[in-house]
Parts: sequence; C-alpha cells; structure tokens
Amino acid sequence: MSRRTGPTSPALSTPPADHPEGAERTGPREPRAPHRYRARLGALAAGAVPVLAFPAPGQAWLAWIALVPGLLLMQRAPGGREAAVRGWWFGAGFILTAMYWLVPSIGPGLPVLAVLFGALQGAVGYTVHRLLRPPLTARRALLALLLVPAVWVSAEYARSWPALGGPWALLGATQWQHPAVLGLASAGGIWLVSAAVATVNTGVLIALTAVHWRPRAIAASAAVLALAAGPALFALREAPTGAGTVTVALVQPGIVEDPQARFDASARTTAALVGQRVDLVVWGESSTTADLDHDPAALDALRGLAATTGAQVIAGEDARKADGRISKDAVLVSPAGVVDRYRKIRLVPFGEYIPLRPALGWIAGVSRAAGENRAPGTAFHLLPTVDRTGAPLPVGALICFESAFPDMARTAARDGARVLVYQSSTSTFQRTWAPEQHVSLAAIRAAETGRPAVQASLTGVSAAFDAQGRELARLGTDSTGALTVRLPLTAPGTLTWYDRVGDVVPAGALLITAGAAVVSVGAARRTALG
Repeated sequence: MSRRTGPTSPALSTPPADHPEGAERTGPREPRAPHRYRARLGALAAGAVPVLAFPAPGQAWLAWIALVPGLLLMQRAPGGREAAVRGWWFGAGFILTAMYWLVPSIGPGLPVLAVLFGALQGAVGYTVHRLLRPPLTARRALLALLLVPAVWVSAEYARSWPALGGPWALLGATQWQHPAVLGLASAGGIWLVSAAVATVNTGVLIALTAVHWRPRAIAASAAVLALAAGPALFALREAPTGAGTVTVALVQPGIVEDPQARFDASARTTAALVGQRVDLVVWGESSTTADLDHDPAALDALRGLAATTGAQVIAGEDARKADGRISKDAVLVSPAGVVDRYRKIRLVPFGEYIPLRPALGWIAGVSRAAGENRAPGTAFHLLPTVDRTGAPLPVGALICFESAFPDMARTAARDGARVLVYQSSTSTFQRTWAPEQHVSLAAIRAAETGRPAVQASLTGVSAAFDAQGRELARLGTDSTGALTVRLPLTAPGTLTWYDRVGDVVPAGALLITAGAAVVSVGAARRTALG
C-alpha cells in the first residue's frame, strides 16, 4: 500500500505524468504533452476574455471576473513552473487579442510582442499557484489578496516602459466609462484602478475554490472594499464649480487621403464656426503636412481662420523640416502667426519609428511600419493659449499615442495646464477597436489629473470629458464636422492626489513583488539545505 501525503479529493488530484519536476513519475513522458498543451491553449484563450471589457466590446462589468478562468488554470497547475508557463500563455493571448489591430503596422511583429509581453504574466501564474493551491488557508488568502494585484500591476508597469512601447490596454482602462470607479485614478492613477480590479478577481477565485469559510470571508471583504473605494473617493472629490468655462471646437474632417484636401476640409469646417463664441479650435494630428514655418500660404490660411473665428487654432503638423527629417508638432496659431509649437516626444513604435532599425527594418517591407524614423522632440512644455477675451488658458497639448502615458498628463497638470488637448489620427485602424480604445485614455487622464480633456481626431473618435472623466460630447468614426463643447474648468493650481504623489502605486507594487521574490528564494534555499 502507498501512503498519500497530499489532498485525497479526486477533484484536486493530478495524473502522475503531470507531477512537478523532480517528483517521481510512474508513466512514460509522452502522454504529458497533450494534457499540458490543452491547459496552455486554455490559458491562451482565457487571455482573450478580459479584452471583452475594453472598448469597443465595452463589457466593463466583465473585468471584475474576467481574470478568473485564467487564474483558475494557473491555480490548478501541477507545479509552479507549469503555472508560470500558463500565466505566460494567458498574457500572450491577452496581447494578441487586445492589439490585433496592430497587424497592418507591424505584421509578424505582433506575435513576437505577445510572446515578450506575455512572459511578464508568468510571475502572476507562479504567485497564484504558490499562494492559492489547495488546501487554501486564511493566511495564504490574505497574502494572495496583497501579492496577486501587486504582481499584476508590476507586470503592467514593466510593459509600460516607453522603450518597450508604452502603456496600452491596462486593466484599469476597462472602467473608463464609470467615473465613480475612476475616483481611484485621482488618488493613485490608472494603476490603482488596475489593482482594484485584480483584487476583486482574486477574491472571486478564492470564494469559488476555498473549502473553509475563513478564506471566503476574507476574500469577500477585500472584494467589497475594492469595489467601494472608487465611489467613495469620487463622492469625496468635488466637481469643478465657479472656476469658469471654456468653449472648444474639435474639427474632424473624416477620411481624406490627399493632404491638401484634408487641410481644406478642416479649414471649411473651421470657417463654419464664424459667429459662434469659441475660445479655441483644435485640429487633429497630421491635419497639415505643410511646414508652417516655411509655407506662407498654409500659415496665412490658419491666421485668417483665427482672425475670423476669434479663436486661436491648434493645428497638427506632420511635415518634413528644413533639416530633412519629419516630425509631428502641435502648432498654436493666432492672427499674428505661429505663437508656439510642441514636438511629439514619445513616438509610436513601428508606426513612427522602428526600434533597432538596422536589425528590424525588414518589417517595413512586409507591413505599414514607418519607412523612416520621425524626429522626436526633446522636452514637454505647455502651449501659451489664450481664450477669446485674451485671458491666459495654458493648454497641455499632447499628440496621439502620448495620451497613453499618465506621467505626461500629470506633468502638464503640475505645470499649470487648465485643459488637456490630445490630437489624434487613427485612420489606419478605422474599422477596428483602436479608435475606441484610444479615446478612452483621455477620460482616464482627465480623472487622474482633475483637468477637462478633449481629443480631436481626423477620422474619429473626437470627444470631450470633464475633470472627473465624464463624457460630455463625441463625434464617432462615422461622422464629420466640428464638435463644439463647453468645458467646466477647475481652479488654477488645483491638484489631485495623483498629481501630487505620482506613481506610488506601481512603485509600491514593485517593492512588494521584489520582497516576496526575496522571501521565496530564501525559503527555497533553506529547504534545499535541509
């Protein structure tokens, strides 16, 4: 007779062939592969489930339970190594589904990105298995409710590094249409929203799989606290009142391939604003391919529009400069001419430059990746905009992909921006989920910084959000014209907690993750030494 030292429940037992490495195997190695890869393919498919909570599917409620199928596969892995691999496959499935629309831009590079970024979720798989494998105790449930969200946020933060591409499809972004939940963003940025969503998913997993009531009670309490924290912070944060308003017109010409025809369409839409009390007109990214410092005809047209509408114009310039390089600029134009310009700092990988072009430049031959690298700017600064009465209205004007970066909007707020302005062009991805994913970021940046935010897109979505992230108006991808909206302003100098403290949530998550790793390695060494 053999003596069992683990759980005896048939539901929790595993075939001998799937025992962790180092355990005694009683069968041949070959049968392991089909069983192992079925679970991994399940994890790959499970990675697609959370994407349904993002725009455009927009099933935001699903985010609070969408991780559970994948976490369950990680929990039930036969060992920590296999759990980490399942986490990797889960992460790859998530990236492939969330960013499928990048295929025209990077072609075969997308699976490579999915494999690289998916590997970060391996740490989530290992953590889930180590803490939540049966039999589950109250102590390990408490640790899991701290560590799993910390490891998740650490993985998101790692792939958000600008050199790796930047933050996109962060779990907290699923809640962009729920300002009450975004109350968390005003305290800890998008990272705190992601942590809350991951906490609830972990709590649901514990509640479903724990045998004893104590772990279940702990999980339920943590989930309720995470769900209630956002609305509580939203209720404590007052909406802006008594600080005035500003009227902004967002110009959306639609899909117009010819650069001059696109400029003319934007000009006609702007000219139709004459007689309206507009303080600022915003054109989309790449609304002109003329170098406004050296093209008097294009500049004169913009100066005339600023004079007749009584509002300054922020145009999107995508032009080859005198030095022969192409850059993307937000150019502020008044009746007197160019007032100031901001040059895009963080370029889109493959779309505006190819990282390591000598090695990866071949991708441009099999996709729509950048044929040449754009020239980035060197520093961010506010545009010294004024309203129609001449009163200062400093604007944080950022270009397209830069709306994904919380630190840039936070810098604009701390520098004194009254409004965040994003210029966008997603015409390459017009009939995909990309435009809706993109516009959602403006709502999050508004909630984080306590500033109204607008996005002007050439082809949609153009939209405006108040200082709490609530949508005020929009033009979808099937519309053209000018979207005119009155934005309530926050008082000058107003800062949210996130504006003040910055990225303490991901920093704390990294510290917790690193500390847990050190403890785990130390315990393993002590066990090995016997």
